[in-house]
Amino acid sequence: MLDIDGSAGGGQVLRSALALAVIDDQPIRLSGIRTNRPDPGLKPQHLAVVDTLADISNASVVGAAQGGKTIEFSPGALAGGHVTTDIGTAGSISLLFDAVLGLAVALDEPLAVTATGGTEVKWSPPLLGHQRTKHPFYRQFGLHAAIDRHRTGFYPAGGGRATLHLSPSSLTCLSLAERGALRGARIYSLASTDLADSEVARRQAETARQSLTEHGIDVFTTETRSAVAESTGSALVVELEYDHSRVSFDALGERGLLAEDVADAAVSEAIDFHDSSAVVDRHLADQLLLFLALAGGEMQIPEITDHVDSHLALLETFGYELQVDRVGDAVRIAGDSVE
Repeated sequence: MLDIDGSAGGGQVLRSALALAVIDDQPIRLSGIRTNRPDPGLKPQHLAVVDTLADISNASVVGAAQGGKTIEFSPGALAGGHVTTDIGTAGSISLLFDAVLGLAVALDEPLAVTATGGTEVKWSPPLLGHQRTKHPFYRQFGLHAAIDRHRTGFYPAGGGRATLHLSPSSLTCLSLAERGALRGARIYSLASTDLADSEVARRQAETARQSLTEHGIDVFTTETRSAVAESTGSALVVELEYDHSRVSFDALGERGLLAEDVADAAVSEAIDFHDSSAVVDRHLADQLLLFLALAGGEMQIPEITDHVDSHLALLETFGYELQVDRVGDAVRIAGDSVE
């Protein structure tokens, strides 16, 4: 059984460790889970990930309880089919789906995972960005995944529901050393129906469009929509499409924050990225590390964040070696295919 120190990172270490355990058919003992967080141990959103991956891989699990800091996870036979899970809070559906995505390389038949929880919530990528930017980008290197949104769920009630469809996939080498020329931007704006009179979705999108245009960036698409949700909320995603890469930047609405401020926050991140030489943004960099380790290739990222650093250490524990070098104002990470 492989021993893993879970104290160096948060939920990302748990999610990636479980995915790697299933992919490599490797029993693990993960200890010190989230001990560097103000609320250490397993929370409902983490337990949902453990339960989901255990269902998919017919794993035996010891220690999976709320507040628990050590679990043993021994995967069995990986299966396709349809799995359902209820996070029980407004915990992120997107992060749960992130834990499942890598299993595509080990699947022999299609898999569907339906989850109930939060779709656009703090401290996690919005499902809107997964649907519009992330998954279409992943298909460029052979990962076949798609999401159906059934209901939208904002904090604190949650109540969102979505299904991830995953097909057996053979990854191609990641070639993300150059992003090429900027082709243009897309804007996706979402708000709960109770904000319709205030035109929050439209104002977010229009402010973002005006700001991007002022920075000389063409906007291909502006999409606004309202959604029935149990809690009030809004989200905005700004996507930049380059010749060889797609990146997105997001912001969430909250009480006391103007729709225009939400737009400014997302656009500001997009402009900062565009002014750098990075090919993928710092959040996507963390999520791509697993695929880089499996398929090989290289990517250029803005910086080594704490999440990237802990993820690199985890991959090394599983025997995956990636090279890290400074390239101007960016960082290059490269690896060889394990196949």
